[in-house]
Formats: sequence, structure tokens, C-alpha cells
Amino acid sequence: MADVVTTVAVRPQPLGAFPLPAGYLLVPAGEDTEDARLALLAGRLPAPWPARMRAHELALFDDRDGALAALVGDDVVTRYNRFVLDPDGVDVDQLRADLGDLGPLVDVVSFVLGTIEVPPPLGAADGELAALVLSAQAAHAGDPAEAVTLLEQAAAAAMPVSPPLAGLVLGAAASMASDGAVALYERAIRALSAAPDLRIGRAELHLALAAELHETGLVGNAIPHYHSALQLVLRDEAPELWAAAHANLAAAYLTMPMIEASDQLRLGVAVQSLRSALKVYTRETHPERWASTQLNLANSLVYTPSKHQADNLVEAVELYEAVLEVRDRETDPLGRARVLANQGNALAHLGMFDPAKAKLYEARFLFEEFEDHDSMRAVRGVLDEVSRQLALIATGDL
Repeated sequence: MADVVTTVAVRPQPLGAFPLPAGYLLVPAGEDTEDARLALLAGRLPAPWPARMRAHELALFDDRDGALAALVGDDVVTRYNRFVLDPDGVDVDQLRADLGDLGPLVDVVSFVLGTIEVPPPLGAADGELAALVLSAQAAHAGDPAEAVTLLEQAAAAAMPVSPPLAGLVLGAAASMASDGAVALYERAIRALSAAPDLRIGRAELHLALAAELHETGLVGNAIPHYHSALQLVLRDEAPELWAAAHANLAAAYLTMPMIEASDQLRLGVAVQSLRSALKVYTRETHPERWASTQLNLANSLVYTPSKHQADNLVEAVELYEAVLEVRDRETDPLGRARVLANQGNALAHLGMFDPAKAKLYEARFLFEEFEDHDSMRAVRGVLDEVSRQLALIATGDL
């Protein structure tokens, strides 16, 4: 739809694309704010921010109190923006009436904040406003298929006026879809491709699409999206996302078959990505992710060709030992057995046969107890090789 001057503000409004609460603030009408409105609609931050939008700037950077202090005046847009940041004590019926065609925003915000249980009806809402109403209805839907349908309708309403909003809505639909998630994620990424200041949202979509492809076995197709996510964000900006992209990229490389000698370079990349992920995943803050990443790093060090293979094996043994501290026999016996088996194998490669045998015997006992016959046979094979090496040492043939 063409830009329209309503009773209170120019539409379309840049609603829903940027993080809340800033993403629900209205841009006041005026020549001084028009460039900023158009920039935000395109997924760009204004440069510079107009003085009358100081509250928007502060809210976007999580300074809620400063944003509230900057909202001075009694016009309806200012009153609505104050309501978004501080809804207590507001006459919502009066505010809804004063907003005119933008009135449904009051109920959307109230629903998101949990002060009402049912989202507003669509009514005559269109464009970005319809997208927000339909998204709220999707959040209220009990059936995932119904929610996906509502979100696709929301994206269709948003696309002509706010492609970034449409992209984020399509991403939400993809995350709930039982079929067609890949296509939805691809549409979402295209819709956000020209939104330079929504890098985190774009990175989240690339990561989600990569995970979907990875899970369905299309590992080679997933890898470029892991790289895209890492190219869009820095660790300090989105540490969880950054770490997940590194950890999943490493997992993808480790699961790909080694066909050519050059393919072994992927193991080196995997090691570096796992080390990066461990800068975020610590034992204290992310115990489960830390343990799985530590284990993957240890496994990678054992099998990555290197001029410093002995050093890598020593580090792997230490990494396995750290994981064993959190993988006890009561809570995760088979997980502990797998770590012990890997550690025993690494110790055997180092020629530390006695400690290797101790680890391998414990692993074999646990596998036998839980009737994991394949793992049990693999451990026996390593133990047989250890016995052979010891016999060779004893006879002086090694």
C-alpha cells in the first residue's frame, strides 16, 4: 500500500522488525522523522536519529528508563509509546479510541505483555498492522498447523510494506512447520537480505535453516548457512548464536565422509570452531553444551592429522577426563562408557597401556551391563590391540 497519513501517524509504520519494546513504538509524523521512518522500514538504523525519536534510539539499546524520560508530551503517539514501555495505569479504551485505525496495536501489545489473554480480531487491519494482529493470533493458536497458516497470512500482509517484518514472520512460521520449513526459511532470508541492521535476525534464520538441513541429512547444504551466520555476527553481539553456529559447523564437518586427502582439512576447521564455541560454553554456564563440545573437540584432536599428534592426544585425554567429571555412572552410564572408550583409545595411542586398559575395562563393563553389544565389541578390539602391543614389547619385537 502507498504511504498514508492517518489521524495520528504516517503508514506503513516500522513495527515488529526490530526487537521489543522498540519494535512496537510508533514513529511520529513530521518532516524531521520521515527519513528515519523509511530507514527503519528497510531494516536500517537512522543516521542520525532525529531528536523527536530519542526514545526509540534509547529503547532499541535497552535503556527503558531513559526512553520513558525522553517521551515528553501528551499527544496520542507519545502516550501510546509510553504505554508500550510502561503499560500500568493507562486507560486502554481511551488510548485505543484515540489511535483510530492503529487502535488494535493497544490490544496486540496488551496480549504480548500478558495483560489480556486473547489477541484482537483482524477487523479492517491491513499491512504491517494486520501482520502484527495475525502474528498475535498465531501465538494464541493451539494447533501448530493453524499457527503456521496465520503466520503465512501475516507475512503476505507485511511483504508489500515491510519486507523485514515479513521475513521475521516467515522465520517464525518455519520454526513451527512440520513440512516445508526449508522453503519458508529460504523465503525469510530473501525477505531480510536487504536489511543491513537486522544482522542478528538474519543470522538466526541462517542458523535455523542450517540446523534443519543438517537434521535432514543435507549436511553439505547446511555448511554455507553456518558460515553465513558467523559472517553476520560477532561473539560479543550474540554469544549464544555465535557459539551454536561454531559448534554446529564443527559437527557438520565431523560427520561428512572423508573421501580425499584434502578433506582432512575440515577436521582442522572443526577443531578451531569447537575451540571458539568453548569460549562461550563453559562448564558453569552451559554444562551440557560444554560437555558435548569438549567431547567433540577431544574426538577431533585424536583423528586430526598433525605434526603435533602426541600433544593433541595428551590434550584429548585431559578433555575426556574433564567430561568424565560430569558423566557419572548413575545419571549417564552409557555416555560415560563412550567417553571412557575414547579416552582409553587415546591413551593406547600414546603408549600408556596400563591406564588405557583401566579405562577400557570400565567402558566394557558398562556396555555389557546395558547390552550395547556393538560398542562392547569395539572396546574388546582395542583391548586386543593393546594386549598385542604389550606382547611385542615383552618379546622385544617392538
